[in-house]
This record gives sequence, structure tokens and C-alpha cells, in this order.
Amino acid sequence: MRMEIETMKTGKILLATAILIGLWASARPVQAADSATAPPKGMMELKLDLPRPVFSGTPKNAPPGTNIEPPRKGPRPPLFVPEGTVNVARGKKVTSSDMEPIIGELSLITDGDKATVDGSFVELGPGLQWVQIDLEKPCEIYAVALWHFHQDPRVFRGVVVQTADDPDFIENVKTHFNNDSTNETGLGIGQDKQYYETFEGKLIPVKDTTARYVRLYSKGNTADAQNQYIEVEVFGKPK
Repeated sequence: MRMEIETMKTGKILLATAILIGLWASARPVQAADSATAPPKGMMELKLDLPRPVFSGTPKNAPPGTNIEPPRKGPRPPLFVPEGTVNVARGKKVTSSDMEPIIGELSLITDGDKATVDGSFVELGPGLQWVQIDLEKPCEIYAVALWHFHQDPRVFRGVVVQTADDPDFIENVKTHFNNDSTNETGLGIGQDKQYYETFEGKLIPVKDTTARYVRLYSKGNTADAQNQYIEVEVFGKPK
């Protein structure tokens, strides 16, 4: 009899605990992990193929003259793009303001190799330089992913990403990223933050854009005056 009473008490306690847990779960705010469900209909999450990291942690002291974005907590937020989106820049021709790089060949910028070792990056001369990708035909563009040299935590200056319909960047020019806060590039004062280069690269959303050419500017970095590019990916669909 005594054992039966104890069993009944235990059962009531477990039932009450289950009810409380259920009420807490239904009343608590939805967290990011809960909301990371399926993408909207007709969309997919853009997942980048990342290289191996070569340093860890986030530097605490911002280099002089920089306006660094705050450290991100947790993984990069997902970016959803239309289903069927691909890297339309892979293997495409690259031209530059410096057609005779100090190190490497311009073709390395669209070869798919994102490592930060010798033979994987291009180094252009000092000062303001740009690289340009010809997508060969107009494409609907949804995102640009950019990897500068990321062997150490440096910050590139005057990073600007633009698209256009023509190679001279006169027709339908659109700016999608600009962290040039002092207009050193002559392309206008940008509102985007500067950032430390890492193996994750910089993922830049692009909206309402159809273009054939993508151009990326930089003006040296906090380690030296040169401009190093490892890889540029342009995600979209040919028209």
C-alpha cells in the first residue's frame, strides 16, 4: 500500500513537471536556432565552399584609421537566393588596372582556389587598383563573395564592389558595397564598415541587379600598400 502511494506521488510530480515544461516551451520567444527552418518557397540557402582557416580569434585592437565592423557572434546569418543560383564567375576572364601583377596571374581570381598560399593569390601594385570579371553575358546577380589575402588579420582599404553593363563602367553602374569612408577611391563616401580578412571571405548581398561586368576596388591594406586577391565568386543566373 505504501509503495502504491509513493508511486502515485511520483507520477503526479512527473506529470506536473511535463506540464510546466510544455507551458515554458510554448511561451518562450523563438530563438534563432528555432527559426532556422526551410528557406522561403523557390529559394535556397547560399552555402560557400570555405578554405582552411590559417589564424583563429578576432583581433582586439583596430588598426589606426580604420572603421571596423563589430565582431560577429555565432555563424554568419544565412543568405537565401533563388533556386538554381550558381557561381557565374567561375573560370571567367579577369582584367585589371594592373595587367602585370607583382605575384600570380589574374586568372587565379576565378579559378575556385581560396587558399592563402603561394600560387593561390594575385598581388597588384600599390595604391588604388581594381579587378574586373566579364560574365560573358548579362546575368541576374544575387550575391558576390570576395576573398582578399587572409593569412593574417589585415584590413583592406577602399573596398568597393560595382556592377555594370559595359566594360568601361558607364552604363547601368550600381554600387553594392563601399567601405571607403574618406572617398580615397573617388567613388563616393561609403557607409559600409571595414572588416578583418578571414577564411570566410566577405559575402555581399546584391538586389535587383542584372549586369555583365563586376568590378572590385581596393587601395592597399593595413599590412602593406599592395592589393591581394584570392578569389571572387558571383552568384546568379544567366539571362
